[in-house]
Amino acid sequence: MTDYLNLQLSEKELRGISNLGLAHIGDCVYELLVRSWVLSQGRSTNRGLHENTVAMVSATAQAAAMEKLRPLLTEEEQAVFRRGRNTRVNSLPKNGSVGAYHTATGLECLFGWLYLIGRRDRVNELFAAIVETSKGSAD
Repeated sequence: MTDYLNLQLSEKELRGISNLGLAHIGDCVYELLVRSWVLSQGRSTNRGLHENTVAMVSATAQAAAMEKLRPLLTEEEQAVFRRGRNTRVNSLPKNGSVGAYHTATGLECLFGWLYLIGRRDRVNELFAAIVETSKGSAD
């Protein structure tokens, strides 16, 4: 049986996934991290959990998070981010700028790539760098 919570793809398998495919799974990984973090901060009301999560997963918030991460990325991670950021997308953002939307897509691509190659420690390390200055902002 395949363990879908712990996928670890080979380089060949990863090359077969489009940038938008990486962003697709990265969006989910990032939202799960945010939801877990918000929950761990003691926000127990459903409305509070939802509002704080939505605030952190918006394209604008993800673009700001990416700015915190840029100096921490390896060359390989920067290349994955740029690939995602430069991907042509077929939808326009509801809120925020097109630039923020592209940056958010790059962030999602990076988190998807790290997840799929099994680098869970690095996913957590980068996410911790995002939220370490956010403590208390999920009130």
